[in-house]
Formats: sequence, C-alpha cells, structure tokens
Amino acid sequence: MYLPIPSQPDCFSAWRAAVQTVDDRPGHEAQNVIIDVADPLARATLGDPAVTIVDDFLRQWDAKPIETVANTLFPAALHRRHGSPAFYDRFRDHVLPAAARGGDRWSGYYFERMINLPRPGGGVAFNQLADIVDRLKDPSVKALNKFELSVFDPLRDVDRSPYGGQCLSHASFKPERSAAGDRLHLTVMYRNHYYIEKLLGNLIGLGRLMAFVAQEAGLQVGALTVLSSHAIIDQPRNDAKQTAPRTAIKAMLAACDALVER
Repeated sequence: MYLPIPSQPDCFSAWRAAVQTVDDRPGHEAQNVIIDVADPLARATLGDPAVTIVDDFLRQWDAKPIETVANTLFPAALHRRHGSPAFYDRFRDHVLPAAARGGDRWSGYYFERMINLPRPGGGVAFNQLADIVDRLKDPSVKALNKFELSVFDPLRDVDRSPYGGQCLSHASFKPERSAAGDRLHLTVMYRNHYYIEKLLGNLIGLGRLMAFVAQEAGLQVGALTVLSSHAIIDQPRNDAKQTAPRTAIKAMLAACDALVER
C-alpha cells in the first residue's frame, strides 16, 4: 500500500500537492506517501511569496518557522559563515550545548545525528556526513549504493511515548553518473510526518543538505524523494493551547493557490 504524489518541479509545489492529496484522505492522514521533487533548491526560500504565506501561518500559531525547521537538517548560515569542515566543530561545540535539554536523548537537530554518532564503547563520535563526502570524492570507491545516513537510533529513540523524538529515520544518497553530468539524488524515510508544521521546512532543509554534499563531492543536485510512512495534516497548537481550526488551514492554502492563479 502506497500513495504516490505526482513528481513536482520544486519544494513548494511538492508540499502543496502532498498536502492536498493527504488532506483528501479519510481522517486527513495516509500511509506510505511518496513525494518526488525534481529540483529541491527551487521555490525554497522566504523570497517566494507562497513560502512566506506558510511561514506566516506557522508563526501565527506559534509553530516553528520554516527556516528553523530547515536548520535542523542543515545549518546553512553556519556553513556560509565558517565553511567546511570548520562548521562541523562549530556546530558541535557551540550550537549543541545551547540546544541541550538536560539528559534528553534528542537535541532537536537531525544534523547532530549526521555528524555526531556515538561509537560503541565510547571514543570520538562518528561523522557520517563527512565520511559520505569523502567516499563520494574518492575515485577508488566503485560502489554507488553505499552512501547511507542513519538518524534513528533504537538505543535512544525507542520508548512508549507516541510523541517527540526524531521523525526522520534514514537517508540514502545515490550518485548517478551520466554524460550530461553526474548528479546526486537523495531518498529519505520519515516514520511520522506533520505536513503542515514540518513538511515544507523539511523539503527545504533536505535540499540544502543535498546541495552541500553535492558541492563537496563535485556533483550536481539531483532529485529528492521522500517516503512518509505515516503522514497527517496536523493542526498546530499555539502557546495558549488553542488548536488551529481546519478552516484556518484551508484559508492559508487558498491564499497560496491564489498566487498561482494570478
């Protein structure tokens, strides 16, 4: 059982198509939704009026802004400021301590799991992302199907709570060699996916992650494919514990659609 969304040219269009499809399902939720974004760097900033409409809605309901969500996947500003590989240490030494939540197993940053994976028995944490980049750049590496990035950790993430923790479970980079230019594709799996609060920011952040890896490895950015094993048209709750009514969500979507119809 799966629910394919027709391939879309950019992040916003993919988000809008996925929201519409899942919203039309019973209970406004679905399983095994497959989203494909041909250019995950297009319509992926607040300079796009439709993206700004979504961001304004999220802020109105005290949900995390789009840039904040995207930043959990790739800290673009930190990378611009410090470059690679310096931004890895900067993130580890300055961003993570500020985000620490006591003994909480989850910092809220997927990027932490990508670059700071604990090793069995202790020692220096493993930087999965740097290792993937190094192998993509190495001409002696012939296998093109072993660039995997694990986010879910069963030792830290399995508990009896249905909420909280990581929702992105796994990412798989796939280089494609061709005469037209070598490209880097990315496929990711989410165990649970809030399509109003998180999906657009997720697509944008994943596109930025792809751009970083592709640039480091000398590749072009390819397609982004997302599998949401459970997807829901969530209703954000503000700090006053008021839930956004579906009429407010519909109005936000209508405002986005009106931009296209002009």
